[in-house]
Amino acid sequence: MAREFTSVGVVGLGTMGAGIVEVFARNGIDVVAVEISEAALERGRANLTGSTGRAVAKGKLAEADRDALLSRVHFQVGLDALHSVDLVIEAVPEHLDLKQRIFAELDRVCKPEAILATNTSSLSVTEISVATTRPNQVIGIHFFNPAPVMKLVEVVRTVVTSGDVVADVEALCARLGKVDVTINDRAGFIANALLFGYLNHAVSMFEARYATREDIDAAMKLGCGLPMGPLALMDLIGLDTAYEILDTMYRRGGRDRRHAPVPLIKQMVTAGLLGRKSGRGFYTYERPGSPVVVPDEQTPVASESALADGARGIAKVGVVGSGTMATGIIEVFAKAGYEVVSVTRGAEKSAKVFEAVKTSLNKGVVRGKLSETDRDAALGRINWSATLEHLADVDLVVEAVVEELSVKKALFASLDEICKPGVVLATTTSSLPVIDVAMATQRPADVVGLHFFNPAPIMPLVEVVRTIRTSAETTATARAVCAALGKTGVVCGDRSGFIVNALLFPYLNDAVKMLEASYSTADDIDYAMKLGCGYPMGPFELLDVVGLDVSLAIQRELYLELREPGFAPAPLLEHLVTAGYLGRKSGRGFRDHTRR
Repeated sequence: MAREFTSVGVVGLGTMGAGIVEVFARNGIDVVAVEISEAALERGRANLTGSTGRAVAKGKLAEADRDALLSRVHFQVGLDALHSVDLVIEAVPEHLDLKQRIFAELDRVCKPEAILATNTSSLSVTEISVATTRPNQVIGIHFFNPAPVMKLVEVVRTVVTSGDVVADVEALCARLGKVDVTINDRAGFIANALLFGYLNHAVSMFEARYATREDIDAAMKLGCGLPMGPLALMDLIGLDTAYEILDTMYRRGGRDRRHAPVPLIKQMVTAGLLGRKSGRGFYTYERPGSPVVVPDEQTPVASESALADGARGIAKVGVVGSGTMATGIIEVFAKAGYEVVSVTRGAEKSAKVFEAVKTSLNKGVVRGKLSETDRDAALGRINWSATLEHLADVDLVVEAVVEELSVKKALFASLDEICKPGVVLATTTSSLPVIDVAMATQRPADVVGLHFFNPAPIMPLVEVVRTIRTSAETTATARAVCAALGKTGVVCGDRSGFIVNALLFPYLNDAVKMLEASYSTADDIDYAMKLGCGYPMGPFELLDVVGLDVSLAIQRELYLELREPGFAPAPLLEHLVTAGYLGRKSGRGFRDHTRR
């Protein structure tokens, strides 16, 4: 039988500590809430009353339940107040020496059978436990912020943590309505180990001026369905907290360069730019603690019209290709009012593309998203061809053929001969260097990447990829076209993976390495990222959907270009691809899909 916890103590009543207090009190458990001083105690009380007050205002908590909750919380100054509790959770700042001092004192104060837990997100639970005479009763209970809302708890056992203690804490998590994943004591545990490498990489993109903060954040929200962009998330976490977590992971996790904090983070911390809590971080906020972003000197200024930015007028568009992406792009342009010339390698392929576009448009009518008149008008704007010569008078060509550089270069060389001067030539490549394609022409200034996401009619993001030869006028035209299509265009340089794939696939690769090392299961890693970080899919779910072969090819491209050792494809990923386990499309990847 699991132990019955009737009272718990929480040390540290900042945002996280107060949230943990609320979680226990909501579930009928008496809480002794402890701070270092009366002033700190009042701030903690304000954190709790503010959070519960907002829950009442939103209709998520009845006033009577709020009052009952608050009556279970006993605010005290000093650790001596914890002498009779069954469990203590420490939630003070991420400094090892501070936590060790607190645990040494808790060891003296608390009754012998009490469990001592730390909410650390990055420090060694083992190193904290040895400050006590009862390391077998010390465990990590890592809640996620905001604790009352987030479902995940990482239960972190050391090599000496008692099995009974682990079982008791797991049962407690279930009582609290949380999903727990139990793991060993390793830098970053699951969620932070995967999250912070990605966040650090995003900051390095911004530091290198590869893309703007707005475009980086928009790319990951719209391209991956994430609840927040990485730079906005850094501001929410706090740059000082993020720096400490990254620094700890770098020192404890084998000195992986990708966890070495980007210099800009330390500079911003030193300058007091800590994120939301200071009122300024990567973005500027209405006031300290406010989530409301206000314009600052880095905020893009929208011009009155695309022509003011030097964009060329686009009326007629050519799309080359007959696959899923080409079909979707044809539909997108036709629905937006452009005259479209679809070029395929023969009448049979043109007929298939026509049927695919027509079917998709008909679905829009059935779902009430498109009128029959608009459907007919869109189809009427498309001209079907099997010869590139019919692109002689278009204003923009979008290439969507197979991802082979030799094929794309040959196509662009032909377009260079056929198309009129001033036409914008765009490639939809997701992994190949745009400059290699551009240099197959005599007009590299007119060549740009337009990376649509699949399915193109639905996904709102387009990566606009400029090479070192792409003119400002061409980039402006590409952005204006994206806006006219109702898409968000994000501008970035011509580097492997662009924004989304460069940030997404190393994270997926890290998850595979974590599984390969037997640190956790695929299910628990997926739970951690969905419930702890709000991701729409866990990494292994996503890998099986994308295709392991596609993922491996992209990761290889990133590794070959950036030469970062941490980007080397996980051997397990390579082995699964070799074995033909490619994900859903083959029936088996990280999971067996034939039984579902």
